[in-house]
Amino acid sequence: MIDDIRSDAQSRMKKSLEALDTAMKRVRTGRAHPSLLDNITIEYYGAETPLNQMGNISVEEGRTLTISPFDKSLIPQIERAILMSDLGLNPSTSGTLIRLPLPPLTEETRRDLVKVVRAEAEQARVSIRNIRRDANSDLKELLKEKEISEDEQRRGEEQIQQLTDKMVAEVEGVLKEKEEELMTV
Repeated sequence: MIDDIRSDAQSRMKKSLEALDTAMKRVRTGRAHPSLLDNITIEYYGAETPLNQMGNISVEEGRTLTISPFDKSLIPQIERAILMSDLGLNPSTSGTLIRLPLPPLTEETRRDLVKVVRAEAEQARVSIRNIRRDANSDLKELLKEKEISEDEQRRGEEQIQQLTDKMVAEVEGVLKEKEEELMTV
């Protein structure tokens, strides 16, 4: 029973870390990366379709993304979707290729992005702590129903605390890495 609670908490904490990784990928750094466009969708034959399924996205010269749509008639829709997104990018089309130059980040923008990254990390830490609280309350419930002893409960809480500490340390590592990436000029 204790192992079930611990493994459930561990899997939920890992999901929180995965959500943090996804959020970190969405934050724009000075470098071009195809994952910047992961959240952009285009209506294609009545269905919202992710941009990365509409064409090839590649990096050109480090600061420019290029999109080569499979269906050339979608170029205006792709441009519109990019302009409507919150990325602040201006697409330029040359024939059948859409180029997205990424402007260099100013110091002020970098600081703002660091604040966003820290908020995301804090949200992940809070999520992990909430999972710990849920697991500990499950252990207390088992103790109340006399399914485990006090020693087993204490041991289970210690294991969950160790797991929590490990996951929070991973969050800190991800945060530090992203901050360094953002502040690199």
